[in-house]
Amino acid sequence: MKKDNDWKDRLGVMYSTNPDFQYNTGDEAEEETLPKEKQPLRISLDKRNRGGKMVTLITGFRGTAADLETLGKFLKTKCGVGGSAKDSEVIIQGDHRQKVLELLQKEGYLKSKKL
Repeated sequence: MKKDNDWKDRLGVMYSTNPDFQYNTGDEAEEETLPKEKQPLRISLDKRNRGGKMVTLITGFRGTAADLETLGKFLKTKCGVGGSAKDSEVIIQGDHRQKVLELLQKEGYLKSKKL
């Protein structure tokens, strides 16, 4: 059982004389992942700040970082290209908008739309 006042959570914090002081670790609770059919995903082609290269950008994902990574890995594998998944968006290298739209709809992401 973990105590509320564990000293290991406060390493690097100076002493406080306030008996009601609550140390904030800065950890934010992650948002729960919305069901697939309620995810408002938008698929677009982006080539800004990429040295002229085009990428397929999937934005609007709402959920945990682990679920975003899973979706990114699935799309990268199915498209056979590289990319990344962070900050609630998935980047797929190249113009794969139609293929990504079909894959997402087949997986149950019904609100996906191509821009």
